Amino acid sequence: MKVNKTILIGFIFILIAGVIFVSNILNPIIRPITYLFLMGSSKGKDIMFFGLLGLFLILSQAIDKEIDVTKYLKTSIIIGVVLLISGILLEIVFRLQMGIKLNTVFCSMSNTMSSTSILHTHLLKSILGALLHQIIGPFIQSDINTGVGLYSYVPSIGFLVILLIPVLFITLVLAIQKRPWPTTLLIAFFSSCLIIGAIDGGMWATPSLVGIVGLYLIYRNGYYINYGVGTLLKDEKMLEKNELIQPSYRNAGLSEARYLFNRFLPGIIIILILALRFTIAFAGAEPDCYTVDIVNAAQDIDLGNISTEVIDHDVNADLNKTTYKIDPSYNEMELINDLNIPLKNKCEYYTVSWNVYSYL
Repeated sequence: MKVNKTILIGFIFILIAGVIFVSNILNPIIRPITYLFLMGSSKGKDIMFFGLLGLFLILSQAIDKEIDVTKYLKTSIIIGVVLLISGILLEIVFRLQMGIKLNTVFCSMSNTMSSTSILHTHLLKSILGALLHQIIGPFIQSDINTGVGLYSYVPSIGFLVILLIPVLFITLVLAIQKRPWPTTLLIAFFSSCLIIGAIDGGMWATPSLVGIVGLYLIYRNGYYINYGVGTLLKDEKMLEKNELIQPSYRNAGLSEARYLFNRFLPGIIIILILALRFTIAFAGAEPDCYTVDIVNAAQDIDLGNISTEVIDHDVNADLNKTTYKIDPSYNEMELINDLNIPLKNKCEYYTVSWNVYSYL
């Protein structure tokens, strides 16, 4: 593997990840950008993004022989979809085992507060977080939430689902080999987003959707992206290389209508995915009030300035649960974070019902 511009750029991105890990000096520059596609970017996500982006660019130059990169890209998309769906199924299994509703945010109060829901799951993140604490625990800064508080609740099947991540990484590395630079950079970007989204957020998270739809866009229309850039730059070498990587439908003798449908299919899929995501969010919402269940409180709970009404107190051999109703005027995320303050070290976990209307 000869050192070239792609490899050097990859090392620069990894260096940026290292700088973000040891200091906050780049935050004012990096965060406003990564926030747009990493769904409320955090220090941990920024480190992962630049580290993965650099690694994919370096490894894109690893194999000299010709391989069927289109086949591996298709395989990666399939594995990515299976991984994202498995993450949601894992969240459903977890909730059935815990006996909690599907349309709630679960907040573990073990160690630091860690939350998870079907709309934004952190169960797989907690597995990797526990592994990181075993390896480099003393070096993990307090402002990096590894989700380790959820680790003890993860269903055993989760440890099989997590194995799909290294498999996905390998197929993505094979899919990015020796492509023209525009699609090399795009695949590295979308692959980084997909892996981050699968770990931190799941199927409905912004980086997951950016990643999986972006890879599908390259699979269907990557040829035209390279062709457009190569034509604009009058880069004959790129155009010649691009002819080796064509979408399967380009020379399939399709009618013009069918051909256009295949070209613009990624856009149709984006619309359908977003429609499904918002349908689930609104269908599961409780707009009239928040229902908050606090489980195994160590003592009487004082929620401070949060206006509440106690409607039920259930005690049995397994748990001690108190249910509150809270004014729906609260923003959902602010309420979850505000509850963390009075409940810290005072309960095992709490759940909060969805209210997507609070973001409108």
